[in-house]
Amino acid sequence: MNIQQAVKNHPVEAVVIGASAGGVQALLALLSGLPAKFSLPIIAVLHLPKERDSRLADVFQQRLPMTVREAGDKEAIAPSTLYFAGSGYHLSIEMDRTFSLSCEEPVNYSRPSIDILMESAADAYGARLAGVLLTGANFDGAAGLARIKQRGGITAVQDPAEAQVATMPEAAIRKLKPNLILPLDDMRRLLVQLDQNHAHT
Repeated sequence: MNIQQAVKNHPVEAVVIGASAGGVQALLALLSGLPAKFSLPIIAVLHLPKERDSRLADVFQQRLPMTVREAGDKEAIAPSTLYFAGSGYHLSIEMDRTFSLSCEEPVNYSRPSIDILMESAADAYGARLAGVLLTGANFDGAAGLARIKQRGGITAVQDPAEAQVATMPEAAIRKLKPNLILPLDDMRRLLVQLDQNHAHT
């Protein structure tokens, strides 16, 4: 399946992205070429060492034209915004499209967990969701991406040959056969296309 086929007649209302080892560089490369008027909300979980406060929002805000912030508990999801899960909390999306933070046990040794974000987003958005999994060194995200696909959403995985660490993309490919396996440049084209579709619905 190519990008055109994947997005044809398939409007989405949000994008969720997961990454681990190598993820900061991959996400910067993916998002830095997006147009300034990009309107879809993007919600991202990047694994960070537990003891570090997340400065992701600051780092990305300096480099991107869109609004970047750390997701707050009970906050409503706004368009044209990149949200990051804060350090040490699971981030999930409620049915009313607000964020929920929790301190439950780590999943796949990770808190925040990509699976928890993606599974909750799949339940909240159904088919109107795109899930993206990038470079990483564990299996987090495979189950979440599978839930998105099961609910009819669009699933895309970074080409393992390009990923800094291929473990995470490969685990997802084995588990669910995603709609698209793309290098980052094509992944950016996918996001732009999804946003253009969204603008016309």
